[in-house]
Amino acid sequence: MKKKIGFATVMLLVALSILSTRFYEVSLPVWHLLGGGNGPDPATLHLRGEFVESNLGAAQDREGFLTVRMIAQQYVFVPQCIIVPAGVPIRFRITSADAVHMLSFLGTDYGLKAVPGTVTEARFTFSKTGEFKIPCHEFCGAGHYAMRGQLDVVPQDQFSSLRPGERRTCGPG
Repeated sequence: MKKKIGFATVMLLVALSILSTRFYEVSLPVWHLLGGGNGPDPATLHLRGEFVESNLGAAQDREGFLTVRMIAQQYVFVPQCIIVPAGVPIRFRITSADAVHMLSFLGTDYGLKAVPGTVTEARFTFSKTGEFKIPCHEFCGAGHYAMRGQLDVVPQDQFSSLRPGERRTCGPG
């Protein structure tokens, strides 16, 4: 005798399957409210901690590494342009304020996924100078098509002469 599975049971199994495979795309403020996660709270990351505006862009950290901090949010990367030196390992740290975003550096194999409530970290070295466009490759809403940034890789001596505020803006200062 075969046992029938009810519609509600099937729907529950489908929902659990979706959540287990794509949990990172669920709105995480609820997860933070329930005490989950130890990453930055997407609702307040601009106000305190590692991702306040003055910490964004390229900066030397206490250990002497060059760290780039970014926030992805509909429909912009903050900062929109970052300047880094060629031939130097760079630690990228990125989070999202609202939805899942995927950025890539055109002309390279490098990419990062920004997820609300977490910090994604990767290390990249850009061996040659130039401009690298940074489009968002994860559909994040109606303005997704316009979500763009830029990474300018300059010679090390030129980078050393820039003040911290000049490292997060491209073009004439």
